[in-house]
Amino acid sequence: MNCTLCPRECGVDRSITVGFCGMGEKITAAKAYLHRFEEPPISGKNGSGTVFFSGCNLACVFCQNDKISHNGFGREITPQRLADIFFELQEKGAHNINLVTPTHFSPNIIKALDIAKPRLKIPVILNSSGYEKIATLKMWEGYIDIYLPDLKYFSSNLSEKYSKAPDYFKYASTAVSEMKRQVGDIQLDDDGILQKGLIIRHLVLPGCYKDSLAIIEWIAKNINGKFLVSIMNQYTPNERVKGTELDRTVSTFEYKKVLNLSIKLDLNGFSQMRGSAISSYTPIFDLEGI
Repeated sequence: MNCTLCPRECGVDRSITVGFCGMGEKITAAKAYLHRFEEPPISGKNGSGTVFFSGCNLACVFCQNDKISHNGFGREITPQRLADIFFELQEKGAHNINLVTPTHFSPNIIKALDIAKPRLKIPVILNSSGYEKIATLKMWEGYIDIYLPDLKYFSSNLSEKYSKAPDYFKYASTAVSEMKRQVGDIQLDDDGILQKGLIIRHLVLPGCYKDSLAIIEWIAKNINGKFLVSIMNQYTPNERVKGTELDRTVSTFEYKKVLNLSIKLDLNGFSQMRGSAISSYTPIFDLEGI
C-alpha cells in the first residue's frame, strides 16, 4: 500500500522500503519508560508512560531526538508487544500512555490499542510534531484522550529552512483545530492529572521570536474553549547547527517577549526556567522497556 499517512504523501510502499520518515510499516520503537519531564499534569508524581517511536515526517535540523528521528535507531515490535508495553507501563504507575511521533505507524499502533484498551485504565496521549493530515487524525478519534501537538512555525520560509516543510503551518493549524474538536475541553482528576484535552506546545527558537509571536496570536484568535499552551525554552544547539544562526540558546529577551504576549492574551499553561536549555533533559535512547 502506498503511504499517504502524513502531509508528505510520499507514496512509498513501506512493506518493501522506507518512506520519507525513514521507516517501513512495522512499528519501531526506541524507549518506553516513566518520563518525568513532561508538563506537570502529564508527568505528575509517577511519570508519563512514554513510548518513543523511531522515524519522523519532519526533518528538523535542531531535533533533540536525532538518534531516533533521523538515524532510525530502534527495534521492530508487533502490535501485541506494544500492547504489552502499555500494560507494563500502567503496572509501574504511569499516569498515562504517551505516544511520541506515532503518525507513520498509525494503523499498527491502533491495532495495539484495540488489544490494550479493555485493560487500560489511564488516558492515551498522542504527542505530535503537529504536521498531520485530518484524515489520519480521524483514524485516532476515540482512541486518543489527550493531544499534545507542537505548533512550531507560522512562517513557511522558516519551516522550509529548518524542517523541509514549507506547508507546515497549513497542516499544523488545521490539525490542532481538529484535535481540539475531538477531545474537547481540559479535564483534570482530583490530583491534577490531565485526563482529557489539548496542550499546544511551542518551542521558541533563537532569532525567531517574531514568528513565535505570530503563533501565540493565532492560537488566541483561533482555538476556543479550555486548553493549555506550553511555551518552551529548552532549545539546545546540536552538532547539525554548528556555525549557523541556530548555534546558540534563546535569549532572555526573546523568551520573555513570547511569554509576555501569552500572558497579555490570557493563554493558560506553562513556561520553562532558563535552565531548561540543557542536553540532560534529552532521553537516552537505549531500547529500555522495548
